Amino acid sequence: MDYRIFPPEEILETTVALPASKSIGARQIILDYIVGRKADPSAQGCADTAVLAGILAAGLPSDGSTVDVGTAGTAMRFLTALCASTPGCRCVLTGSRRMCERPLGPLVHVLRMLGADIEYAGEEGFPPLKISGRRLSGGSVDIDASVSSQFVSALMMITPLLDNDLILSLLGDVKSLPYISMTAELMRRHGVAVDFDRDKVEVPCSPLRACDCAEPDWSAAAFWYEIAAVTAGWVTLEGLSADTVQGDSAVVPLFERLGVLTEFTDEGAELSATPDLYNSLDADMAGMPDAVPALVVSCCLTGIPFRLSGIEALRYKECDRIAALCAEMAKIGCLLETEVYGTVLSWDGRRVPVHTMPVFDTYGDHRMAMALAAVAVFVPGIVVKDVEVVEKSYPAFWQQLESAGFRLADPADPIPQADEQEA
Repeated sequence: MDYRIFPPEEILETTVALPASKSIGARQIILDYIVGRKADPSAQGCADTAVLAGILAAGLPSDGSTVDVGTAGTAMRFLTALCASTPGCRCVLTGSRRMCERPLGPLVHVLRMLGADIEYAGEEGFPPLKISGRRLSGGSVDIDASVSSQFVSALMMITPLLDNDLILSLLGDVKSLPYISMTAELMRRHGVAVDFDRDKVEVPCSPLRACDCAEPDWSAAAFWYEIAAVTAGWVTLEGLSADTVQGDSAVVPLFERLGVLTEFTDEGAELSATPDLYNSLDADMAGMPDAVPALVVSCCLTGIPFRLSGIEALRYKECDRIAALCAEMAKIGCLLETEVYGTVLSWDGRRVPVHTMPVFDTYGDHRMAMALAAVAVFVPGIVVKDVEVVEKSYPAFWQQLESAGFRLADPADPIPQADEQEA
């Protein structure tokens, strides 16, 4: 399904109930399973966590059957470690075509060092995987953490199933450190005294205790910060707090540079506009790559040049987000550049003329779809394709966008502005 999108006719003022954090939810499901509780798939707030909960609710197979995670990358990483460390589990773990292009080599390598029986059923280093679960050893191992922090988190969470404590030395340019910190804190709440610094994680092999952890999703909040930035409107994000384990809360100071102030109240985070914009934005995004699409589109729309470093992991998301952002922003005349071997994405603020109404591709990527929606504020009548991809993390996004005053139409319908001009 595609939408033609028109902006609010009045100044935007809205209150939004964000989905629960997908990152916390996925970790909660794994930790619950280890402690002996199974999450209810129907109670999940998005497709990714529902897939993971559904697989575990059905039970890990012992007959070598296929477990298909679809597009759920977090489920793929976490289940690789869980299946490998569960005696009696025998399965082929696979996913969508794009999923089978996303690397797993560093995680599989470490699991094999711990004694795992994992074979590649296709290309070396990528899904699908043939896994025969067994009791793993634990001990001290090195892991290349330059591709995904989820490799580290996956190993941390299976430590209660190991024979010994686990000490992980993190090699390379470690990606998304706040997500490793999130896993460490959630495990502490579950009774495991994790010790984590920048390049080492020590996890004792001790039992988990049941604990319920939930927060509104700061990754989803980034798109409402974007909407607040480009509309200069007012947005209240219910229940969102500065007291959080989520690293994406760092969008607060970044969007302040783009004209969005945040006040935390008993109701949540209240966003409002300020005229004090920075002349440019220079930021290291290695700790919060999921916020990059919202920041890039915000900067392009508000005319703020930017230089975002630490973005190389974006090539391995639901799509190559670096290439996707370059292609889609060119449709509004903003020619982005990559620098330093693809580790930096930048725009110098210059525009080139555009003579056609933008029709945006979403590349099967939920965050691309949500980030592109706000372009309608500056170019009413844009089309965003395959809008259902938001089911992955934020099923209510389009409904909430309509409640905020945006209008979603069939692209085949006439554009109202043209009719009004003729009248």
